[in-house]
Amino acid sequence: MTDALTKMLSERDWLMADGATGTNLFNMGLSSGDAPELWNADQPENIKKLYSLAVQAGSDLFLTNTFGGNASRLKLHNAQDRVRELNRLGAALGREVADAAGRTVIVAGSVGPTGDIMAPMGSLTHELAVEMFHEQAEGLKEGGADVLWLETISAPEEYKAAAEAFALAGMPWCGTMSFDTAGRTMMGVTSASMVDMVEALPNRPLAFGANCGVGASDLLRTVAGFIAQGTEIPVIAKGNAGIPKYHDGHIHYDGTPELMGQYAVLARDMGARIIGGCCGTMPEHLKAMREALENTPKGPRPTLEDIAEKMGGFSSASDGTGDDSDAPARSRRSRRRS
Repeated sequence: MTDALTKMLSERDWLMADGATGTNLFNMGLSSGDAPELWNADQPENIKKLYSLAVQAGSDLFLTNTFGGNASRLKLHNAQDRVRELNRLGAALGREVADAAGRTVIVAGSVGPTGDIMAPMGSLTHELAVEMFHEQAEGLKEGGADVLWLETISAPEEYKAAAEAFALAGMPWCGTMSFDTAGRTMMGVTSASMVDMVEALPNRPLAFGANCGVGASDLLRTVAGFIAQGTEIPVIAKGNAGIPKYHDGHIHYDGTPELMGQYAVLARDMGARIIGGCCGTMPEHLKAMREALENTPKGPRPTLEDIAEKMGGFSSASDGTGDDSDAPARSRRSRRRS
């Protein structure tokens, strides 16, 4: 039986994912430091509203409110014994919203990093990581998620452990890493080495890519790195809405809806198949992205210079692969980010 995401990818050139989870929930009253996953039980109407905002803005898939739903992260809130429950609820609320959408919408069960350092540098063993990811995956499966969605991973060892856990759960999956240190993840993975890792996995993802990171320009350069490897696995682009700035007591992302629309088209023309936003991406950004994707004819693959011209320069001279670019570095006064 073909899973829902594979079927949709076979029928469409591109799919639009959702935007931010945390930014939207903070706007609904979530306090900094609180576990968003507890709202799956305590504030279910707000979580359904979160999902509905993405669907109404045109998203073909949305991520569940379960990013920190593993035992290690939930232990910080004395909720480590509620992993299965909170993940099941997060997915079940998503299933309810997706089934009422009037069109096919994919419920993607979000799985974030454990927050622990993998051995031998840290105390997290491969076996324990697999156990934690498997427990979370089973909860999401019980709740009705269509696909598991690993995101914001830095360590290749953790990515591999999750892939093994998802095989145990018998669930299809996608997986992104966050490239935020001169074109590399915090643990040194480059776009090229990620492709090598993904293609060597016994349990390959349906799609892979990058999320979060520094800004949309850098994320698009990472996507270019994936495409340059000639991979046939669909690529995901899920960039932040501009650059975070501190304003009036809170963090604000300065990317406009127009800018995110340009980003979405660039990502599509670059070769990404699943395109969404990450931190700071609100419903108005998603609506602009959907409109731009539907109404802008597909163009030639953008160069790094094209990206820098439309989105602003890059935060580093290199993309981490050794293929340094002459494209301009980010300007502190880019008028496109005002």
